[in-house]
Amino acid sequence: MGGLGKTTLVKKVYDDAAVKKQFQSHAWITVSRNFQFSVIIKNLIQQLYNEIRQPVPPQVESMDVLTLSEFVRDFLQERRYILVLDDVWSIDAWEAVKCVLPDCNITSRVVLTTRIADVASASCLGSLDFVYKMEPLSDKESWTLFCNRTFQSNDCPPNLEEVAKKILKKCEGLPLAIVAIGVVLALKDMEKTDEWEMILHGFGGEADGSGKLDRIKRVLLLSYNDLPYYLKSCLLYLSIYPEDYPIDVDDILLKWIALGFVEEKERITSTDIAMRYMKELINRSLIQVKSSFADGRLETCGLHDFLREIIVSKSKEQDFTTVATRYYTRWPTKVRHLAIHNFTDNPQEFSRLKCLRSVAIFGYEDPFTTTFLSEFLSGDPKLLKVLDLHGAELDNIPKQVFKLFHLRYLNLSGTGVKIIPKSIGKLQNLEAIDLIGTNVTELPADILNLRKLRCLCLGGVGDYSNEYAVWGCKSPDGIGKLVCLEDLFGIEADSDKIVREIGKLTQLRRLAITKLRREDGKELLSCLLRLTNLRELVISCIKEDEILDLQHSVSPKLGFLTSLLLKGRLERVPQWVTSLQSLRILQLDNSRLREDENVTGSLGHLPNLVSLTLYRAYEGETLCFEVGGFQKLQHLELVQLTRLKWVRVEEESMATLRNLQLMGCKLMQELPSGIQNLTGLQFLGFFDMSDELMQKVQNLDQQSEDYQTISHIPQVFTGHWIDGHWEGMFL
Repeated sequence: MGGLGKTTLVKKVYDDAAVKKQFQSHAWITVSRNFQFSVIIKNLIQQLYNEIRQPVPPQVESMDVLTLSEFVRDFLQERRYILVLDDVWSIDAWEAVKCVLPDCNITSRVVLTTRIADVASASCLGSLDFVYKMEPLSDKESWTLFCNRTFQSNDCPPNLEEVAKKILKKCEGLPLAIVAIGVVLALKDMEKTDEWEMILHGFGGEADGSGKLDRIKRVLLLSYNDLPYYLKSCLLYLSIYPEDYPIDVDDILLKWIALGFVEEKERITSTDIAMRYMKELINRSLIQVKSSFADGRLETCGLHDFLREIIVSKSKEQDFTTVATRYYTRWPTKVRHLAIHNFTDNPQEFSRLKCLRSVAIFGYEDPFTTTFLSEFLSGDPKLLKVLDLHGAELDNIPKQVFKLFHLRYLNLSGTGVKIIPKSIGKLQNLEAIDLIGTNVTELPADILNLRKLRCLCLGGVGDYSNEYAVWGCKSPDGIGKLVCLEDLFGIEADSDKIVREIGKLTQLRRLAITKLRREDGKELLSCLLRLTNLRELVISCIKEDEILDLQHSVSPKLGFLTSLLLKGRLERVPQWVTSLQSLRILQLDNSRLREDENVTGSLGHLPNLVSLTLYRAYEGETLCFEVGGFQKLQHLELVQLTRLKWVRVEEESMATLRNLQLMGCKLMQELPSGIQNLTGLQFLGFFDMSDELMQKVQNLDQQSEDYQTISHIPQVFTGHWIDGHWEGMFL
């Protein structure tokens, strides 16, 4: 049965520090009904490599199924691992995954969640005692959860108690249903029992022939029906995504805006309104948060299976969305939103769909090519506003795209596109274009015709001689004319004129500028004085030895800035950086600051900093975290500080630190002094450190003083590069 809290329970166990400490490798895979073996195995590999802070070997992408299986088996062969397989629908799915797992008799663990009893039985080779069957909540537990969600307390107003208990009975002890209906009722007038009675009548009677499953779906349907009209379209649109797909929050907000789902209001940006919609749907428990950034911003979201079934059904009823798959090839001609899931047959069939507002592709089994797109667009879908071609095998943009006058959103990220033709200037309603991960290196002057453009994302990692260089994109003179821009990512500062132009873009919230020269520093700071809406800022210099000259009398007041990345040599920490009151994420790359600059003293008083990364950023021998500094810091990475020998943590410093990672600091031979003061530390990682330090950590005697200093830390990990691959272990 869905909605019992199986995933929630397993997640709580999986995330427990005491559990994590028992295993060397950890992974969580959502299998879902229509699983693709190669996709879930690549996902598994991605998680295993993320855990050891290393990129996935590039050859993995082109591996066949057998090679992928061998790759995973070899990786896990000598490791204790815990693997969660969430939402397994068939014995075949379990058998497929089981074949890639080594049986080394080192007490690894595999945990499955499933609604299917036969799957549970098949997965337990030894005894059915390993099957834990979730039961609905008791009446008392149901009432407590209901009251907490509905009234934010354990007390129910006397006038509502009778009808509330009748409604609660309909939920049959399922947490998902109780939470969903509780959110709906919390928005009702507590004085008007008739509003509550209407909700009760919406369930239907006990004798209406519906089973428990149908009644639970009815609860969720009530939650949907209770939505204001402006949220219904936003929620229905999520039905285009495959089951269990991690939906990028920033991306879906852009699509909602482009499709006209977001109402415009004076003095409030469409982005802010769209985010309000997202948070309202989250607060109503209709959208689930999947992941967040360190600064608290939402990263990905998703839907519960039950709710997804409901909105898919509703979307079909209204000809709102349809999904083209190899199994479903007949579509209503008036459908407005089309998702293509691994389907590239008969593109001419799409020419009948004259009412399309959006098209998005998912899946790579059947490549979505330039030829297919040309034929697909030959039907001339004049009303198209959103075209998402992320990851398609395109080498150029078909000319038909530039006839889509109403197009507002164009995603070409991850494609092979190399040139943006002058015809781009015809798309004068375009609001967002994503070119990240393409081969585009220069924008035509015609891009300046796109005066409604709010999001322009460019570039990726470049193949330059210096390994940290960011590959941006050259822009034409006059970029400052695009005054609606809120997101400008990956623009090259190849002249002081371009830097000066950026200062005209006063609506910018995110800016990533690359190839900055030393002489451009003062001009950039002058620009930043005017960019008071910035939330995220990335500044990268033109080459490894170039100095980022950001220390001038000009001091920008970036009161909303939460994330800052400075990539290049610094003579000192800029004074204005130390005054960023809202800053939560800071990364300094290749800064090469001297010991007398006291980098930790300069940054330790940033009141809201939660994540700090120093990558080749410091050239001193000692790094001291002083008393009272970094009071909100949770995550600290010290990477390739090649002259560093000692780290000292004074009392009452970094009081909230949970994650500390040391990587490539080869001269360190001792544990950080004072690490016992970090009482909240959950993870301590040593990656590619000196042999002396690695051996000391791996062979600690439990009676030794060093062991006592780290014995309070649930997870201590060591990882090092051996024979062309990473080996790691938890103590």
